[in-house]
Amino acid sequence: MPTNRGVAYIEPGKVEVQSIPYPKLKMPKSESDPFGGKDAPHGVILKVVTTNICGSDQHMVRGRTTAPKGLILGHEITGEVIEKGSDVEMLDIGDLVTVPFNIACGRCRNCREGKTGICLTVNPARPGAAYGYVDMGGWVGGQAEYVMVPYADFNLIKFPDKAKAMAKIKDLTLLSDIFPTGFHGAVTAGVGPGSTVYVAGAGPVGLACAEGCRLLGAAVVIVGDMIPERLAQAKSFGCETIDLRKDATLAQQIEQILGEPIVDSAIDCVGFEARGHGKDASVERPATVLNSLQEVVRAGGSIGIPGLYVTGDPGGVDEAAKIGALSIRIGLGWAKSCSFHTGQCPVLRYNRQLMMAILHDKTHPAKAVNVTMISLDQAPQGYKDFDKGAAKKFVIDPHKSVTA
Repeated sequence: MPTNRGVAYIEPGKVEVQSIPYPKLKMPKSESDPFGGKDAPHGVILKVVTTNICGSDQHMVRGRTTAPKGLILGHEITGEVIEKGSDVEMLDIGDLVTVPFNIACGRCRNCREGKTGICLTVNPARPGAAYGYVDMGGWVGGQAEYVMVPYADFNLIKFPDKAKAMAKIKDLTLLSDIFPTGFHGAVTAGVGPGSTVYVAGAGPVGLACAEGCRLLGAAVVIVGDMIPERLAQAKSFGCETIDLRKDATLAQQIEQILGEPIVDSAIDCVGFEARGHGKDASVERPATVLNSLQEVVRAGGSIGIPGLYVTGDPGGVDEAAKIGALSIRIGLGWAKSCSFHTGQCPVLRYNRQLMMAILHDKTHPAKAVNVTMISLDQAPQGYKDFDKGAAKKFVIDPHKSVTA
């Protein structure tokens, strides 16, 4: 029997690489799903080529979710098909594929409507599922050497030319989550040709979002953060930047750039661990971003919210925050007729088009997010560096496929 290794969440602040079971074409077992463990003839087993560390993973590793100890992490996966079930018709052994982080059946009402982030069948606890993530159905994560992917014909996209794909793998690995997620934030915020845009957060999703705004034709993309290295990374591909540690308000700093204190579109790429601005920059204030975006977006404008918000946060600043209840100025948003769009990105809505844009050199997201390759054994250090605010997107190469 082949062996397998994966990155396991051990306790707050600690992950380690462990030997884990080699995947089978089986659905995950779950106490809340009496039908778990049944055969998955619609699935494939992948040899993982690249798998990325995500900011969402960091929320779990920091102990800011109810993630169980021992969870195998990783929902950003690109891999090679090495085994397939009897119901898989559109994929062959040896195909190189991108894996949406959303697990979707392709058959339920939401999937048929293109809402693959809230599939109704793959998670007995709630709509929506993902690999290696808390409350997302018990699916084994892909920060591993091998992983099982269900409903493969529906979920997976084969790269048309394997050699060309490997030459651009640092860009293409981002199709599993952060590039479509950032792009979704931009689309739902109404970004288009000539737009002025404010992106809150210069982590990998924020930087990917800024690149998505550029691809959509935005005239000015402003990125705000508190970490100088991340702001420098945003500047490196043409973004304007705002240092949120400064005492000047967000609106004042936007006015210095645009000549007016408003933007057409605003995007929250921070989520529930947001901090205050200016003198409160060191203090966690989970509603800061959502409230500040309502202040600076134009009347009638839209706010995209790809940043993660959770229903259970053991480390929340108060009892309300621990259940995801935030003090949001909804009255301001109502008065300005703002639109808000939340939730997981339905990756399948975007990843084929973004793949083509990458393959034809219309976009270079790896440069924007500063992709940095590491080995599977270096993953624990990658988590530590990422947690310190490194201006990098760590991509794990379990089999040294990329470095070779």
